[in-house]
Amino acid sequence: MSAGAAAMQWPAWPEVARVLSLADYNTRVVVIATTLLGVASGAVGSFMLLRKRALVADALSHATLPGIVVAFMIGAATGVAGGGKSLALLLLGGALGAALGGLCLVALRRSTRLKDDAALGIVLSVFFGAGVALLSSAQRMGQGHAAGLESFIYGKTASVVRSDAVLIGACALACLAAALALFKELRLVCFDEAFARSIGLPAALLDAALLVMLVVVTIAGLQAVGLVLVIALLVIPAAAARFWTDSAGPMVAVACGIGGACSAAGAALSALLPDLPSGAMIVLVAAAGFFLSALAGARRGVVRRWLRRRAYTLTVERQHLLRAILEAREERGADAPVPVESLERRRVWAPASLRSIAARARRAGLVASSPAGLALTREGLAEAERVTRRHRLWELYLISEASVAPSHVDRDADDVEHVLPPELVAKLEARLAAERAAMPASPHAIGGGP
Repeated sequence: MSAGAAAMQWPAWPEVARVLSLADYNTRVVVIATTLLGVASGAVGSFMLLRKRALVADALSHATLPGIVVAFMIGAATGVAGGGKSLALLLLGGALGAALGGLCLVALRRSTRLKDDAALGIVLSVFFGAGVALLSSAQRMGQGHAAGLESFIYGKTASVVRSDAVLIGACALACLAAALALFKELRLVCFDEAFARSIGLPAALLDAALLVMLVVVTIAGLQAVGLVLVIALLVIPAAAARFWTDSAGPMVAVACGIGGACSAAGAALSALLPDLPSGAMIVLVAAAGFFLSALAGARRGVVRRWLRRRAYTLTVERQHLLRAILEAREERGADAPVPVESLERRRVWAPASLRSIAARARRAGLVASSPAGLALTREGLAEAERVTRRHRLWELYLISEASVAPSHVDRDADDVEHVLPPELVAKLEARLAAERAAMPASPHAIGGGP
């Protein structure tokens, strides 16, 4: 057994069952607190993502470190709040640090010509550097003990006690309630700020409310995932939800579900494997959820998009074949099967590609094959006439209204004919009333194709 395998002690099944059932009090407290935090992060992060301000959370989370350390130093020097180790005191300091970072960010944006990314980078690096320097000073203080402050950088859910969980849960629930109460207004500001201002909505005040929610969620998440990784809990669930829906309401709901599930799973894994940091586990589980959503998302997932594109490509290829056979019949003036070689030349098909397209059309009952070539069935003839009619109507429109040369119009129409909706076809027919009764004649020679 290798040294790494020996060091990693995998839990036995009874321990796994105890954690999953939340039988242990400490596990139950931690999982419930992190789950509420994940749900609130999904809601707030969705609006930040839609507002295109996701990286603001990163800058503000790093700005919390000097506030936390200063709060500890004040508490240790004055002897209040348990020597500075009170979570409420530390989170209050972190909130003030984040607020100061936000004010510096606004000041840089308004008083300088710096872009948003440069301002974010300056605030993030300067405040985090100041926090690290203050942390070194705090560890050399004669009063108090600053050893536990590093947990705010990387997160340590194992140190969460009941009072801490109540505070985290209260912050998360307050942010979730505020996000739901302001849902309509925030959605309107995210998608159309100019219209929101025109109907009297206080866009600046709503932005401020969203920033306050962001600070509260960030502060609440410090002990669970740490200031370095809390940005992931705010961004990843919202980004993953975008693969499942295009609507703001369902997106917020999905983001809340993903955030809550990933936080609970990460906290449970951290309880099963104590050597692994909780913040990293929560973020890794969230990353796994993101990649799963990117692959299998119902709206924008890679697999779904590939299937839609593949289905569209096959439909276009089949329609091209049907139109080619129909035009070959018109050219020959007979209903006899069209030789395969003639079809290959007509659209410059490769033999293997044409055989594959013809086989799919034959399985769909649109084409019949014989040694003499390919012929349209009754269903195939109806579909070919519909496709060809649309193609020629669009060709005639391009020639008469867009002044496209007849020698070039065939290729231009090829790109559009497959997506013409019925109402647009009706408008084309109304504009080209003379061609409404029957199949329009091709405005160019049909002996070849693009």
